[in-house]
Amino acid sequence: MNKIIPIAPQDPADACSGAESFALMVLGDSMLPEFAEGEVIIIEPEGLATDGAYVLAWHNDEWIFRQLRRADDAWRLCPLNPAYPEIGIADLSPVRGVIIQKAKPGRRRALKTYVA
Repeated sequence: MNKIIPIAPQDPADACSGAESFALMVLGDSMLPEFAEGEVIIIEPEGLATDGAYVLAWHNDEWIFRQLRRADDAWRLCPLNPAYPEIGIADLSPVRGVIIQKAKPGRRRALKTYVA
């Protein structure tokens, strides 16, 4: 009998308990120069999303990694790479976690922590 084992959950935050941090690998160049493709980021699902925080958000049926910005009483998901557009959001409900750390695989000294 074949057992179906999902490779990745639909919602990465659902794979862990609500308070448990989890790791994802950065794909693409939308967050350059701060975050390079292949780096590992640690997400805190119950982290405090504040202006300037790096966040994981659900937008248009996909997961995106952006910097949260507030301007003129509105929230925006902003890439660091100017080649990508900013995304306006009505409230913080799309934000599913806050990035608290990044690391380059295999390089312990290339660790950076993000604390609000």
